[in-house]
Amino acid sequence: MSSHALLVLFGSQTGSAQDTAERIGRQAQRRHMRVRVEALDSYNVANLISESLVVFVCATTGQGDPPDNMKKFWRFLFRKSLPADSLCRLDCAVLGLGDSSYPKFNFVAKKLHKRLLLLGANMLLPVGLADDQHDLGPNGVSDPWLISFWQKTLSLYPPPAGLAPLREEEKLPPRYVFHFLDEVPDKQTEHLQTPPTPLQPFPARVVFNQRVTHPSHFQDVRHIELDITGSNIQYSAGDVVMMRPCNAAEDVEQFCQLLKLDPERYFTLTPTDSSTAAVPARLPQPCSVRFLVEQFLDISAVPRRSFFEVLATFASNELERDKLLEFSSAQGQDALHSYCNRPRRTALEVLADFPHTTVELSIDYLLDLFPEIQPRSFSIASSLLQHPNRIQILVAVVKYKSMLFKPRKGLCSSWLASLDPSTGDVYVPLWVKKGSLSFPQDPDTPVIMVGPGTGVAPFRSAIQERAAQGKMANVLFFGCRSESKDFYCRSEWEEKVQAGQMILVTAFSRDQEEKIYVQHRVKEQSKLLWDLIAKKNAFFYIAGSAKQMPASVCDALKEVFQKEGGMSENQAQEMLDAMEKAKRFQSETWS
Repeated sequence: MSSHALLVLFGSQTGSAQDTAERIGRQAQRRHMRVRVEALDSYNVANLISESLVVFVCATTGQGDPPDNMKKFWRFLFRKSLPADSLCRLDCAVLGLGDSSYPKFNFVAKKLHKRLLLLGANMLLPVGLADDQHDLGPNGVSDPWLISFWQKTLSLYPPPAGLAPLREEEKLPPRYVFHFLDEVPDKQTEHLQTPPTPLQPFPARVVFNQRVTHPSHFQDVRHIELDITGSNIQYSAGDVVMMRPCNAAEDVEQFCQLLKLDPERYFTLTPTDSSTAAVPARLPQPCSVRFLVEQFLDISAVPRRSFFEVLATFASNELERDKLLEFSSAQGQDALHSYCNRPRRTALEVLADFPHTTVELSIDYLLDLFPEIQPRSFSIASSLLQHPNRIQILVAVVKYKSMLFKPRKGLCSSWLASLDPSTGDVYVPLWVKKGSLSFPQDPDTPVIMVGPGTGVAPFRSAIQERAAQGKMANVLFFGCRSESKDFYCRSEWEEKVQAGQMILVTAFSRDQEEKIYVQHRVKEQSKLLWDLIAKKNAFFYIAGSAKQMPASVCDALKEVFQKEGGMSENQAQEMLDAMEKAKRFQSETWS
C-alpha cells in the first residue's frame, strides 16, 4: 500500500453520488492507495485542515440545495469566521452530479468549488459537472474527469515503485464479512424515539387506500390516509413525508432462490477493514436474510455501472465475463444503456441473465453489489388543522411497458398501492421533514397556486390549513386530462369555493379538440393575477412534474406582467426574479 491516503467525501440524496464515491474508492484500492469513503455529515469536518488529499462528490437537490447528508458540513464550511487560508495544505477536487433540465444545475458543486478556493485549497482540476441529460448519462462527464484526476493525483502522490495497478477483473476484498448463526436469536424489543427519524421511523397505520381516478383511466392514483396518533409528528403546509418501501415478496423469493439463500437464517456482519464505516445503522445485529433482502438491498432498481464492475470480478464463464467487462468499460456505456437503462431492466433480472456468474457470487459481496433502498418523499396533502393525527398523500402508481415482457413498476408506489387495510392492520414506517415550500403568515396576503395532477398535493394541505386559520385569499389552478376521469378532490374544492375559501380555475387538457393546460388559464386570468400580485403582494407557487410545465407557467406569468403592467420582456423577467428572491415565487418540481 502507498503511504498516501485519499479521503472521498460525498453528499448524496438518491444514492448516485454515494455510488460514484464508492467507485472512486475502488479505483484508489486498485492503485494501491489507502482510501476512506464517507458521507460528508458523518465526517468530522474539523479534521479537514489536516487532510492532504480529498475528493468531494456531491449532488444538488430541489432548488439548488445540498443533499440531507451534507447539510451540517455545508453550514460549517460557509461560516464567515473561517480564516482564508484554513485549507492551504489541502489538495482536492470536486465532482458534481446534476441534471441540466433543472435551473440550478450542479449548483452545490460549483458553490463548493468556489468556497474551497476561497479557503486556500489547491484545486487539482476544474470542477466536474456530470449531467443526467448527457447521452451517456453522468458517466459521459465523470469518466474523462476521473482519468484526469488520476493522472494529476498519481503525479503528485506516486504509488510504491514497481507496483502495477490491479486489473479491473481482479477481485477487491468485500467491505463486510457475513457470519451465519446456527439458531434464531431472541426478538429485540424496539424503543420508539420521538419525533421519528430515518433510523427510527414511526409505524403509521393505513386508514384508507382509495383509487381516485376513474376505473377506465390509464393512471391509477391513490389517496392514502395514515394514522400518526402517538408519534409526536407536527407538520405544516409544504412539508414532506418520507418512507422506505419494501421489495415485493415474489422478488425476495426469486432473489433467495438465485443465490441459494435461506430467508429465515440470521447473520452478523464484520467490517473487513478498520477504515470501513461501521455496519449500516439500519441493519439490526443479528439480522435475518429476509430483512436484508426485503427492506435493505435495492434489488429491483435499474443497476448502475458499478454493479457490473463488481459482478464482472466473479465471472468465470468467458461469454458472460466479456459482456460484463464491456458493460463496465467506458467504451461499453452505449451497450449498457441499451441493455439496462432504456428497457429499465432491474438488478434482479440482470442476475437471472448471467446465471453462471450469479452462481459464483459470494454472499460477502452483497453490500458491495447492491445499494441500500433509498427513502421516497411525498408532499403531504392534508393539514393537521382539518385532519388531526393524520397524514394524507396522493400517489400516482408507476406502471408502464418497456421492450421487456414484464411491465415495469415503481417500487414505492406499487408497494403503497398493495397495502390493503381491509385485510387487517398494515403499517408504513415514516418520518416527516421540512419541504421547500413555505406560505405567508400575514392573513391578508393572497396565495396563487398552480398544481396540475398530483402536484396539487401540497396545495390541498395549504388550502386546508389556511382556511382553518381564516385566510381566504386562495387561488388554485388545477389541471388534469379529463373532468370525469382524474379531477382529484373535486367535491372538496367545490365545498371550499361555496364557502368563499378559495377561487378554483381548472384546465382539462383532453376534454376538447385543442389541448388546454394550466399555463393557458394563467394567461386568461391576467387581470385577476396582476391585481393580486402587483397590488396585493400575492405569493405564487408551482408544484408538479419538472418536464415542460414549470417553464410554460413562468412564461405565461411573464406575459401577464407584460400585458397588464405594460412591461418589456426584460422587465417582466426582472419582476419574476425579484419575486423569487423575496420568496414570493416558489416552485417544487420532480422528475
